[in-house]
This record gives sequence, structure tokens and C-alpha cells, in this order.
Amino acid sequence: MKKEALYDFLSSIVVIIIGLLIGLLILLISDASQALTAFGTILTSGFSSMRNLGDVLLLSAPIILTGLSVAFAFKTGLFNIGASGQFTIGGFTAVYISLEFTFIPAPLRIIVAILAATFTGALWGAIPGLLKAYRNVHEVIGSIMTNYIGMLLVNHLILTRIFDPLGTSRRLESESTLPTLGFENIFTDGVRHSHINMGILIAIAIAILIYVVLEKTTFGYELKACGFNKDAAEYAGINAKRNIVYSMMISGALAGLAGAINFMGGAGLAMGTADVLAPEGFVGISVAFLALSNPIGVIFSGLLISYLTLGGSGLQGYGFSFELIQMVIAIIIYFCAFVFLVKSFLKKRALRFSKLKEES
Repeated sequence: MKKEALYDFLSSIVVIIIGLLIGLLILLISDASQALTAFGTILTSGFSSMRNLGDVLLLSAPIILTGLSVAFAFKTGLFNIGASGQFTIGGFTAVYISLEFTFIPAPLRIIVAILAATFTGALWGAIPGLLKAYRNVHEVIGSIMTNYIGMLLVNHLILTRIFDPLGTSRRLESESTLPTLGFENIFTDGVRHSHINMGILIAIAIAILIYVVLEKTTFGYELKACGFNKDAAEYAGINAKRNIVYSMMISGALAGLAGAINFMGGAGLAMGTADVLAPEGFVGISVAFLALSNPIGVIFSGLLISYLTLGGSGLQGYGFSFELIQMVIAIIIYFCAFVFLVKSFLKKRALRFSKLKEES
């Protein structure tokens, strides 16, 4: 078990280093004179001030939760590529309740919005789960379908229900955003403060809860058993179909909660109406892969991705175009998906080395 954990750690480190090196190569090709300085900004910007560190934590909360969404499904033998749609549905639910349910007192309205977003995310996740369990429709196909349906449905609802003339949804009032718990007094550079709020605490608590459920409970064991071998699980008396639906519902609930945390963060974010899938769901895939679907590992991989994203956002000051910056960040992030391949390579090399050592 210790050796397996070592392979997990080493493979994650390797893909991070390779992704960073490829990002540096692109910067060198684009502008060699500024590349090293810009690359240093990516690596150090998150720790350059308390405000930036707070922004890393703010950005990481929804990323950790979407990573947990993908990791939970993967741990139970499913591939939830629908986190983007579930994130969007959950985000809209939270925003709509925050804007329209003003008859509910502000503190209680925040709780209702978060719970409702989690519930609608679970319902959206249940659709591919039911199709998988009872009609044998692959969850990837079902998730892609619900991604686009969710995106278009939310765009329609924004335009007809909560549209702002500026072209987005109306923005939330401060009373409808997540409490900051005094963090703004800590994460400040003396002039401006971060919008960090309790979202990061919620994300970490949920990650720990998911770990406990998967590793320490009978329910989690049954879910994983269905993922490892559905037929064997059914032979042992486990209701595989029910557990498939439960897995996708829990995965969807996590993504829906991520949407609520994202748009209730107090940073002035609004929901757009462009026909573009929410990128947070796809970043969650890389976060989950980088952590090898370990819920605790997702916390650290989510923080890393957020750190690199914040660092990359400062590259325009060095003359790099916005598109190039996005490409560099995307390469670093999505190269993390190769972690399983790297882990397999490391294990094979270690096994070969072990055999050569025995023969000698």
C-alpha cells in the first residue's frame, strides 16, 4: 500500500513538471526575452501577497468540488463528464433563489440557495445515472447530452427570468453572498482585500466527508464494489442499479454545490448567456486525475490548479496575448490527465528494474 501511494505521488509530480516545462517552451517560442520572467510569475504570484493567496483559496473552492464530483464517480466505476452541466444548473438555482426569494431572511436564504443548488445538481446527475442503470446508456453519452441541455436551459431561464441589460444575469447583493468570516482582514495587501469566503472551508469539509464515506462506510464499500465488478457485486446481494444512480446523484450534487459556491462568492460574478459549457466541470476532470481520485488529494490538486491559474492571469503585463496565456494554462492543467499513463510507466520501469536486480 505504501508503494502504491509512492507511485501516486511520483506520477502526480512528474505530470506537473512536464506540464510546466511545456508551458515554458511555449512562452520561449512566443517571446524568449520575457519567457523566464513570465514563467517565474506563474510560479510565485500566488504567494506574492496575502491578497493573492486569498484569491487562490477563493478560486480553488469550486474547483475542488468539481474535482470531487469527477473523483467520486470515478471511484465508483463511472465517468461523470457532465459536471459542467450540473455546475451550471446548480449555479443558476443558487443565483435565482438569491435574487427572487427575497421574502426569506438573508442568512437563511443563503442556506436555502446552497441546499437547492446541491439538490438540483443531484437531479441533473440522476438523469445519466438512470439511463446507465436501466437502459445501459453509457454515462459519458448521457452526461454530454445533459451538459448541453443544461447550458441551453439555463441560458433561456437567464434571458427570461433574471436578465440584466448588460448581457448577463443580475448580480447578487452582498447580503446574498457567502459570509467572509473576517478573512478579508487577513488576506489583504493593505490597499485591497481578497473576496475569500467560507467556500474553501465548505470544500475541504466536503472532501473529508467524501473520503470517510468511500473508505469507512458500508455504503461507500458497496458503491466501490459496483464500480470494480458489477456482476460480482450483484452476486453478493448489492443492488447495482440503485448504486449507479446514487453515485451519479452524489457526483451531480457536488458539482451543483460547486456552482453555488462559485456564483455566491461575493466577487461580483454573473452568469453569462453564451453557448459555452462551463470550463469548471472540465478542469474538475484534470483535478480528479491529478489526485488519482483520492478525495484528500483533490484538495491539494485543486489548490495547485488554482495557484497556476492565478499566476497565469498576470502574464499580460509581459506582453503575452490573452489567448496565449489561456493556452499555456490549459496545457499545464490538462496535461494532468496523463497521470495514469505516467503511473503505469513508473510501475513497469520499477518492476523491470526489480527483475534485473534479482537476475544479477
